Amino acid sequence: MTENPDASPKLPQRKVTLRSVVQWFLIGLAVLWSLAVLILVAARWIDPPTTAVHMERRLQAWMHRTPYHERYEFVPLSEISPEFQHAVIAAEDARFYQHHGFDWDAMEIAAEDDLQGGRIRGGSTLTQQLVKNLFFGTGRSILRKGAEFTLVPVAELVLGKRRILELYLNVVEWGPGVYGAESACRYYYRTSARNIDRQAAAQLAAILPLPLKRRPDHMTHYSGLILERMRQMGW
Repeated sequence: MTENPDASPKLPQRKVTLRSVVQWFLIGLAVLWSLAVLILVAARWIDPPTTAVHMERRLQAWMHRTPYHERYEFVPLSEISPEFQHAVIAAEDARFYQHHGFDWDAMEIAAEDDLQGGRIRGGSTLTQQLVKNLFFGTGRSILRKGAEFTLVPVAELVLGKRRILELYLNVVEWGPGVYGAESACRYYYRTSARNIDRQAAAQLAAILPLPLKRRPDHMTHYSGLILERMRQMGW
């Protein structure tokens, strides 16, 4: 029997095992997590040009073929009224300056309110909401929550409270295509974030849990609760 000189030797086939798939999946997660950390570090000095929520809304508008006009203007914290800053903190994260990224008491209260069907706001801190806005959009999943849980302490460490508040106030959604304190003030009240008054600031803070369904002029009761909380906090 003669050997065929043109016949090439067969290469051994590499088997794809569950273990190798899991390994590559974990490597991919580690790379994405590292990239998110680098973005947070950069965000200490660089204002984000967009966020996951902004991109999600643009994609939704494109998919549904609906008009979409984005209003997004980043301004320094010094150009946002202290009354506005205090109203948002009182409404969304009263212990912002005391916790280190997670407010376990607020989470417990939110969970109890969920069971009773009377929840007004969630238990997420401003830091948690910022991380969600920057990286994850509005979707919910266990994987997202896990990634958020690991990135929140990083944000607290590399950004600090002042920068976290500045970023949050500038990127958070305040209505259809309306992002940030400056855009919200100009869209709803035709004024700047520097000149917004106490009552209007509380009304804007009141729509944050559901910015696409609420309007400031319909939030008289909830804004009153926010104003009372501000007084209790010494603001």
